[in-house]
Amino acid sequence: MQAHELLKQMRIPEFSEVRDYFRSLSTNTLLGMGAFTAATAYWYATRPKALKPPCDMSMQSVELPGGEFARRSAVLNGGPLMTHFYEDAKTIYECFHRGLRESKNGPCLGSRKPKQPYEWLSYSEVIERGEDLGSAFLHKGHSKNGDPYIGIFSQNRPEWTIAELACYTYSLISVPLYDTLGTDAISYVLDKTCISTVVCDVPEKARLLLDCVSGKQHSLKTLILIQDFDADLVSRGQQCGIDIISLRDAENIGKTHRQRPAPPQPDDLAIICFTSGTTGNPKGAMLTHKNIVSNTAAFLRVTQHACPISPQDAHISYLPLAHMFERVVQGVILVHGARIGYFQGDIRFLMDDLTTLKPTVFPVVPRLLNRMFDRIYGQANSSLKRRVLEFAFRRKEAEMLRGIMRRDSVWDKIIFKKVQASVGGRVRMMVTGAAPVSAPVLTFLRAALGCQFYEGYGQTECTAGSTVTLPGDWIAGHVGAPLPCNDIKLVDVAEMNYYAANGEGEVCVRGSNVFLGYLKDPEKTKEALDEGGWVHTGDIGRWLPNGTLKLVDRKKHIFKLAQGEYIAPEKIENIYIRSEAVSQAFVHGDSLQACLVAIIVPDPDYLPGWAKKRGIEGSYEELCRNKEVKKAILEDIVKLGKESGLKSFEQVKDIVLHTEMFSIQNGLLTPTLKAKRADLRDHFRTQIDQLYSNIKM
Repeated sequence: MQAHELLKQMRIPEFSEVRDYFRSLSTNTLLGMGAFTAATAYWYATRPKALKPPCDMSMQSVELPGGEFARRSAVLNGGPLMTHFYEDAKTIYECFHRGLRESKNGPCLGSRKPKQPYEWLSYSEVIERGEDLGSAFLHKGHSKNGDPYIGIFSQNRPEWTIAELACYTYSLISVPLYDTLGTDAISYVLDKTCISTVVCDVPEKARLLLDCVSGKQHSLKTLILIQDFDADLVSRGQQCGIDIISLRDAENIGKTHRQRPAPPQPDDLAIICFTSGTTGNPKGAMLTHKNIVSNTAAFLRVTQHACPISPQDAHISYLPLAHMFERVVQGVILVHGARIGYFQGDIRFLMDDLTTLKPTVFPVVPRLLNRMFDRIYGQANSSLKRRVLEFAFRRKEAEMLRGIMRRDSVWDKIIFKKVQASVGGRVRMMVTGAAPVSAPVLTFLRAALGCQFYEGYGQTECTAGSTVTLPGDWIAGHVGAPLPCNDIKLVDVAEMNYYAANGEGEVCVRGSNVFLGYLKDPEKTKEALDEGGWVHTGDIGRWLPNGTLKLVDRKKHIFKLAQGEYIAPEKIENIYIRSEAVSQAFVHGDSLQACLVAIIVPDPDYLPGWAKKRGIEGSYEELCRNKEVKKAILEDIVKLGKESGLKSFEQVKDIVLHTEMFSIQNGLLTPTLKAKRADLRDHFRTQIDQLYSNIKM
């Protein structure tokens, strides 16, 4: 009986009863209810939604059978590693032609003069000029099977990409050259590859090449210059047996002697990318079309639903095309018929280029991110502004932790609008690589810029990337999961107490993006590439519970600075201790900093006399605290470094003078008197942090 009564009370009202109820309400009440319902419906329809992740975010990679602890991207759902994304784009040449079709012959490459808008070359114009220049290469005697290498020595500009396409149109191989290699290394590259033709942008680079070959036997026959040059340069070239012609004339030669394209196959070599290295001569990584296309394909697989690329997208090109990071980004752009706008050539005007181009794709390196971060916080120059900025960031960060990435929140409109406008206001994808970025900087800028912001990790030997963070995972502090074109395993480094069974060890990579080896250097190839096809990176990694990789150490005492330059600290220390005033030196740097610092132990027997010659007297301890002594020692070691050929980024920017010798007893040297670098770093952490805080880059 009680149940029957309860059911009667729970009955659904008749329509007439509902109608009569609403008729009994006042007009104001009805309007209020309508407004509330509309507002609720609008909020529901427009509320920010988390990106749909490409896989389970709690397990972004899966362990492969076989007992090697190797892992593969969960995005593949158990499938094979990728070699390409589109059936009609398996080589870089095919990527260009797919871009032509996708864009319906839209704008491809753009450049600008100061205070001018961008001027664009269409896809068909780029392809035609590539055929002209490539035909000129063939006319000069180049071919796939004989003299296949073409040097490119230029800043980023449309002609760089045209020269590269010219190579690929006729199955030739591009060899980028760049200033930071230095003249000795450039000479080495020219000799190693026997290059006979180099495309240069400016006469200064042509002169540098002439300096490299002057008075020597060499293979160089032709320099093709993009910018104007004078008769003196032509005369000097003739003295070296080198023909110097303009790019315009080279293209005209190609028009007159036009050859049908002879496109490459996926396994054909595309590029010899020389790495600057840390000691000895640079190594030429041999990369195929499949290597490069598979790397672009893997990135597309990860981002295809979250941030698809279309012909409406634009990319700002300013990171060096001589390195593979920028090349892979360009591959992603060109295969979709999107456009590439090149910076003016001066990084100081990059912000002006950004606001003019308004790119949607913006690759960055940590040094630029650090400057952006410092500039934003520098503008919050009062405690109130700082609190408001922090509050806005925390609100955006809370959304990011739920997988939401946007730039239309109230905080974007009030606080972060100017930040987003400074990069053009349309950026929806950013990628950072080349060196690690600190988690606080990356997290803040992800929130402030409100776009999908990916962090990758890799090296030239893996084309560019081997891991990348996945869309929806906006928690910094790791470098993501393996890309869908490669597997990753960690191998034991027993001497450093890292074991693969514990999820730690040296990072090794195998896949379709892994290089063939180093050009004409089987010994170095064998060191990097084992019999199983695994590249040994020298980096120490740790698997996190969600299947992502965290970098924790280096196997060798080699590290990258924030701008991506490799440093061998022991080489620098061995130069600095040649100073009469220096007994010991510990050079420190890391991938979150753009420069080096050092702890110097002055020679206690020599320092007093050395200082007295400079008019400074005092006890050993007093002299080590004296700013003038420190300044004099810094000047002396930098002078020694310059005389010994150290590059500017290999020189320390500041030092601390320390009075106690590094020894076995104080735990700073091994029994064989080698520096215990990790212990030195920890021991001097306070001094190191203080040095960096005083340096304004």
